[in-house]
Amino acid sequence: MKKQLLAWLWPVLWMVLIFTLSHQPAGVSGGISSEIVRQVFSAIASFVPIEFDTLHTLFRKSAHFFAYLVLGLLFAGALGKSGVGLQRALFVAFALSALYAASDEFHQLFIPGRSGEFRDVLIDSAGAATGLFFYRLIAAFKWQHDKKAETSW
Repeated sequence: MKKQLLAWLWPVLWMVLIFTLSHQPAGVSGGISSEIVRQVFSAIASFVPIEFDTLHTLFRKSAHFFAYLVLGLLFAGALGKSGVGLQRALFVAFALSALYAASDEFHQLFIPGRSGEFRDVLIDSAGAATGLFFYRLIAAFKWQHDKKAETSW
């Protein structure tokens, strides 16, 4: 029981982090990401032909993708520790991630200078799906490895 609760703590903490970051007004959020991108841009501008604004957009959208890739993995892990079968865990983890992405974009409608973007929900959901795809691959590999270990006796 304690392991199950701990397993659910991680996705909850990750959702709190996502909420905290998306609760920042546009000026704060944009300023943080602009400073990070400015550092990267100055390091690569001499050999990568990319505009600052393009790099900034890629950075921000990649952050969406990665955040929900992790959330999908955390949900799948928590569901697995709770005894949910793999296929069901993948489906539920994706549904929870997509619903949270939609609720987060709705939440941003009420933050000064921010907007809720359906495109971001799609990016977030693609991130979760990608994380769950890798989770499935690792689970299949682990299952095959365990099967080989059983038959080698």
